[in-house]
Amino acid sequence: MNLGKVMVTGGAGFLGSQLVKRLSPLCDHIYVIDDLSTGNKDVIPDSNHITLFQESITNEKILEEVLPKVNYIFHFACKNLILSVENIESDFETNLYGGYLLLKKAQECCPELKRFIYASTTSIYGQASILPTPESYYNINLPYAASKFSMEHYCNVYHKMYQFPVSVLRFSNVYGPGQLSSNPYCGVVAKFFEAAENDQPMIVYGDGSQTRDFTFVEDAMDAITLAAFDEKAIGQVYNVGTGVETSVLDLANEIKKASKNKDLPLRLEPKRKVDVVERRCISAEKIKSELNWKPRHSIKEGLNKTYSWLKGDETN
Repeated sequence: MNLGKVMVTGGAGFLGSQLVKRLSPLCDHIYVIDDLSTGNKDVIPDSNHITLFQESITNEKILEEVLPKVNYIFHFACKNLILSVENIESDFETNLYGGYLLLKKAQECCPELKRFIYASTTSIYGQASILPTPESYYNINLPYAASKFSMEHYCNVYHKMYQFPVSVLRFSNVYGPGQLSSNPYCGVVAKFFEAAENDQPMIVYGDGSQTRDFTFVEDAMDAITLAAFDEKAIGQVYNVGTGVETSVLDLANEIKKASKNKDLPLRLEPKRKVDVVERRCISAEKIKSELNWKPRHSIKEGLNKTYSWLKGDETN
């Protein structure tokens, strides 16, 4: 299936760059918009049919130049969880205003738009009282969750008012090849592998009993492409995760096994402002039943693939 011309915001980040690689054979042209505040342009494939604009998504001139050309929009640009508590205004400016502006300009400028995929987050569940957590739940307690969830509401408004072809995917702790530890805001998996490679202690915030629902990046990419192609996804919100809880201590042990560095010590540090979730386990029943998606990788399989990529044994 050919997607024609595509825009990926945040295409120099972890998820965005992996999506660019996945979509490249399916597109006539990909326009990447990324201000490179945390992204890395070197992860974008060198291709004549990929164009990078090193700009913010709040740049209306760039949006008005590119949007009339595109058939699909994948919106991944955002300020991350840790930065959100350091600068709430910047979080609002990018995650909510920037997202709203992209919606507005797309509705005005994209006569041939087939799908707008919005990358949201299971951070909106906070410390959930329901596990596994369904899409109907929310518990907002950090700026990042507030801006991402608010953008979801604008997506719904545009769908209801203008029949805008939007789909929302809430990703849960995605990890895997392409996640660079050189980014100071990368996830715990990349940080633990970096520690293992350098024989440095794995830093754990809190006691390590906190759990997360870790999702392998290839499974996340499967969910994105299914949502982009399936008409049933229009106007819907889907969790993307495994439904399996893994504690940070168990994650550390699995990474020790994958990296063959079983004697690596842990270093416990006090919790940070963003460390408010003790348990995360999401329900993926909706996307499984409606789009026939399912995760193909266990945590062990995903970590082994990630380590192979880090060692240069696999290309991804």
